[in-house]
Amino acid sequence: MIDIKKQLQNINNSINQAEIKAQRSSGSVQLLAVSKTWPAATLRLAAQAGQNCFGENYLQEALVKIDELSELELEWHFIGPIQSNKTRDIAAHFDWVQSIDRLKIAQRLNDQRNEQQAVLNVCIQVNIDNENSKSGVNAENVISLAQQISQLSRLKLRGIMVIPTKTDHLSQQQSAFLRAHHLYSELQQQFPGIDTLSMGMTHDMQIAISAGSTMVRVGTGLFGQRLTPNV
Repeated sequence: MIDIKKQLQNINNSINQAEIKAQRSSGSVQLLAVSKTWPAATLRLAAQAGQNCFGENYLQEALVKIDELSELELEWHFIGPIQSNKTRDIAAHFDWVQSIDRLKIAQRLNDQRNEQQAVLNVCIQVNIDNENSKSGVNAENVISLAQQISQLSRLKLRGIMVIPTKTDHLSQQQSAFLRAHHLYSELQQQFPGIDTLSMGMTHDMQIAISAGSTMVRVGTGLFGQRLTPNV
């Protein structure tokens, strides 16, 4: 049985050490707990230990947990691929969407976001290594998509999310992260409110932080090996 409180402390310590090593200010990197496949009871333990932000990939599973944990007022990020028929529920129940990869999805989220709710924070998912097997916009198309999203009144563009090729080669990891940071810096120069570079997971978060990540997405390092998804 994983001691979630202890694991959360270890991860936060690792983030803090990486910030110090990169000569960045303490608290400049946010932890997003990737909680897909884990039940609400497990997330409740993490919340009791001080974790507030959770990332979910599977909509139906997430909706159950959002409902069960509604009294905790957690911050929910959708980080999985988005089908057009899922946008209404995503727009209604999430605070962030990190996986926008085409204008059609952004428009639907904007149109379906209730005007009584706060604007929906969004990131563009970038296919930084141009992998055929991954979702995301190629780097050269990010600025044009950002320009289109910036015109949508119910969305607030916050930055980009990347999932580089998984590799143990340090130079390859660094290259992908530095390219992502360069793109992030370009966005910051052109659009107000850009403050989020979501990159780095359990196995590579220290390198991501050294390259400028502002948000790391950690699942296995916090909860252990994933349960079988229930989608």
